[in-house]
Amino acid sequence: MSDFLTITQTGRPATAAVSDRRNEELGQKDFLTLMAAQLQNQDPFKPMENGAFLGQMAQFSTVNGIERLNETMSGVGAQIAAQRLAAGSGMIGQQVLVPGTRARPDANGEVHGMIDLPEPASQVSVFLRDMAGELLHEIALGPQGPGQVPFAWTDVPASMVQSRSQIRVEVQADTLMPPTPMVFARVQAVQMPPQSGDLMFTLEDYGQLSSLEVSALR
Repeated sequence: MSDFLTITQTGRPATAAVSDRRNEELGQKDFLTLMAAQLQNQDPFKPMENGAFLGQMAQFSTVNGIERLNETMSGVGAQIAAQRLAAGSGMIGQQVLVPGTRARPDANGEVHGMIDLPEPASQVSVFLRDMAGELLHEIALGPQGPGQVPFAWTDVPASMVQSRSQIRVEVQADTLMPPTPMVFARVQAVQMPPQSGDLMFTLEDYGQLSSLEVSALR
């Protein structure tokens, strides 16, 4: 007898797969055995009606069919998850928009972001500083209506581009409600948690973010 263990396409040993099939066959055999015993021991003056007999058969078939359907759907779900993860891997290295005040130069040596204004403003300004607080660049955007207002710093010093230094973003606007700064952060990894059906992006400086929360990318 060979000592080799053959692995099936399901990833389980062939012996385990055969055992599963045998268990399933035994379940059907047990049902038929019980049904035959029930027919043999029924009251001859009150025999089981055809409807009751067929109802039990239908119930068994329904339960068996649901189990097979669940197995099939689980397999389909696993395939879809794998395809989504493969597609999401193409996002690695891309940048997605996230609320935050920490940015880094992109591959083109630029810093891009948005300002979410809750109401109109007569003057909007963006201040970009190093992590020590020193002002590096100022962007005056003038009057702006409510909504998302883009901003960009396109001439970041070469030394900061090469080192991909962190840049702090500050926004000022003459509004009663404070504006929300948003920056583009680079996707470093993609994963699909087993307890969730959503792709999760691991972003530079910001950790994990659900793909459903991404509103823009570049």
